[in-house]
Amino acid sequence: MTDELRAPRETRAGYPRLVPLATRWGDNDVYGHVNNVVYYAFFDTAVNGLLVEAGALDIAEGAVVGLVVETGCRYFAPVAFPDALTAGVRVAHLGRTSVRYEIAIFAAGEDKAAAQGHFVHVYVDRRTRRPVPLPERLRAVLAGLARPEREAP
Repeated sequence: MTDELRAPRETRAGYPRLVPLATRWGDNDVYGHVNNVVYYAFFDTAVNGLLVEAGALDIAEGAVVGLVVETGCRYFAPVAFPDALTAGVRVAHLGRTSVRYEIAIFAAGEDKAAAQGHFVHVYVDRRTRRPVPLPERLRAVLAGLARPEREAP
């Protein structure tokens, strides 16, 4: 079993940025909860929304775009429409051309994550699709989302 699968259920305090999210009627599946694939849309919405808001990403015309090359999610508790959610966002690794985001989904009033996951973006030239160094503005915003240091036991 990998360390990631053994990782503890996270709390809101572990994320430097909290982003409100809304569930939609169509997010529920036949089992009465938000379907697992919807969490990946929550992840994308939270991360890309805050990057656009910070002026670090121009999704329509920017020269650099992020392509997802890896993703994963662990589920702990169900959420369902019409729950109000919060996504916790942090950067676990900031490389020269890539970044690993960690995201947790919290139900209203809950301190522990209902789900937590990650994805890796490799930033590429929009036209050539070849990796490029992270632009300065993007790097600065991502550095502000760096995972809080854990205290030694």
